[in-house]
Amino acid sequence: MSWLFFSIATALLWGTAELFYKKGARPDEKYSHLKICVWVGVVMGAHAIFTLLTQDIGYNPVNLLVYAPVSLFYIISMAFSYFGMRFLEESISDPIENTAGVICVLLFAIFMGDEFSVLTWVAVGVITVGVVGVSYLENRGETPRKKNYGKTLAVVSFIMPFLYALLDAFGTFLDDAFFLVEDVAATPLVDVTEETIEAVANTSYELTFALFALILFIFIKSKGVKFGAVPQHKDKILAAVFETAGQFTYVYALGGVDAVAAPILSSVCVVSLLLSRIFLKEKLSWKTYAFITVVIVGILLLAVAEEL
Repeated sequence: MSWLFFSIATALLWGTAELFYKKGARPDEKYSHLKICVWVGVVMGAHAIFTLLTQDIGYNPVNLLVYAPVSLFYIISMAFSYFGMRFLEESISDPIENTAGVICVLLFAIFMGDEFSVLTWVAVGVITVGVVGVSYLENRGETPRKKNYGKTLAVVSFIMPFLYALLDAFGTFLDDAFFLVEDVAATPLVDVTEETIEAVANTSYELTFALFALILFIFIKSKGVKFGAVPQHKDKILAAVFETAGQFTYVYALGGVDAVAAPILSSVCVVSLLLSRIFLKEKLSWKTYAFITVVIVGILLLAVAEEL
C-alpha cells in the first residue's frame, strides 16, 4: 500500500507548494512571479543534475531540444500562474488551474478521436458550470479586486489561471499523445527505453526550466531590479522544494490502483483551499465557495472516470 502513502504525500506536497507560491507571489514586489520561476528552475536544475549523477538513464542531450516544446508549454503556463497569484486568491486560482484536465479531454476528443464515458462528459459539464459561476461572480464585482488593483489588472489576473490550464493541457496532450507513449520506438525522444523514458523526459523538462531561470535572472538584473538575498526568498524557495518533492513522490504514486490514486492526486486544489483559508486567511463569498466546490467535485469525478 506504499502507493497510497505516496499519493497522499503528493497531494499534500503540491498543495503546500501552492500555499508558498501564493506567499511568494507578492503584489508589491516587482517581478516576484519571475523570481519564483528562477527559484523553481534552480531547484529543478539541481534535481536534474542529481538524477544524472545517481541514475544510469543514458541521457542524450539532444532530448533537451526534442522535448523543448512540451517543456515550454509547462514552464510558460507556470509563469502565468505565478503572475495571477500576485493579485488573485489562491482559493480561486487553483481550482481553475486544475480544469486543465477538461481541456485535455477535449483535445484528445478533437484531435485523436478518442471516445470517453458518459461519466467523463458529466464531469466536464459539472466543471464548466462551476467555472462559469465563478467567472460570473467575478465580473459582477463580488470581490474587492477591481477596487484594490484597478479593472484592467483585476481582469488580467483572473485570466492567468485559465491560460495556465490551457497551456498545461496542451503540454499534457503532447506528452501523452506523442512523447510518453507505450511504444517506445514511436517516441521522438532518442536513446530511451521503457524503464528510462519518463526519467529522460522529466530530466529534459527540469534542465530546460533551469536554462529558462538563467535567462529570467539575466532579464531581471538587466532591468536594474535587485534580486535580493536568499533569506528574502524563503517562501519562493520552499515552494520550489515542495513542487520538486511532489514530482518525486508522484512517480511512485502512479504504481497504485488508478481509480483510487487518481482522485487523491487530483485533490491538490482541496488541500490548497484549506491551507489558504487557514494560513492566508482568505475569505470569499459563500456563492464563490459554492461554485468552487462544484469545480472540485467535477475534477474528482473526472479523475475517477478517466481511470475506471
